[in-house]
Amino acid sequence: MELLSQLDYWHWFVLAILLIILEVFSPGVFFIWMGLAAGIVGLVLLAVPDLSWQFQLVIFAVLSVTDIFAARLILKRRPIKTDQPHLNRRGEQYTGRIFTLQEPIINGEGKIQVDDSTWKIRGDDCPAGSQVKVTGADGVVLIVQSVS
Repeated sequence: MELLSQLDYWHWFVLAILLIILEVFSPGVFFIWMGLAAGIVGLVLLAVPDLSWQFQLVIFAVLSVTDIFAARLILKRRPIKTDQPHLNRRGEQYTGRIFTLQEPIINGEGKIQVDDSTWKIRGDDCPAGSQVKVTGADGVVLIVQSVS
């Protein structure tokens, strides 16, 4: 507790820098918002040096949660546009491709060989040798329909 009572603005700036560096090595966009919150707490503490450590932690927690939810809301409304929208979504990359079944689809489920991997598929029952078109993906399962 004594250590917390000695928190100064530069501690928050160091935490902000460490969180932003941690963001570089982690997937997604999460730690940067906590780093921003730590930086803001450092600025607040610079302006109001007598702020208690409890209030500093409350400000940090509230700002962290607020920043993360605000960022998610903004990104949901205005997604980042990219020239490769299916990157890291392998199942969606196969949408529209036609494959020949090596094994039949039985009870709506089967498997197909796609490039160098085997995928589970879901669709109408078809015998081996039939051609199917990938119409979508549900997680790691490709949704297919028979090509007439």
